[in-house]
Amino acid sequence: METENSNLTNSQIKEWWSERRLLYNFGLVVSGITAFILYVILGESLIMPYDPEFEITFFTIFFQGIGYVVMMFFANLFYFLGANHDFNFNKENSHKFRINLFNLGFWFSVSLPFSVPLMIVISYFLNFY
Repeated sequence: METENSNLTNSQIKEWWSERRLLYNFGLVVSGITAFILYVILGESLIMPYDPEFEITFFTIFFQGIGYVVMMFFANLFYFLGANHDFNFNKENSHKFRINLFNLGFWFSVSLPFSVPLMIVISYFLNFY
């Protein structure tokens, strides 16, 4: 099996990961906003008619926004682990490995916020359907 070696130095690998951090954070922001909009739509249409305690106020929006910023901080700590994983396990310095590792982490991270709207749908089917 032939691998495409990139021959990057450790500092170049660190720079490679740093250059993609803005894209990673942009993806987190877009997915967070999209997931929240989906949460509001699903919550109002599926849960609110059956549960009068379900509400969306400015306080809950603010609180969830702050919570999401904190989660983005932790996501960025895990982003650092991607670069660390690249240093430790990409022994052949493969560019394909690096790209696949970034893509895996990126798509996993941007999909996590959608677990909240998914929980709304699951809650609806378990409790009210």
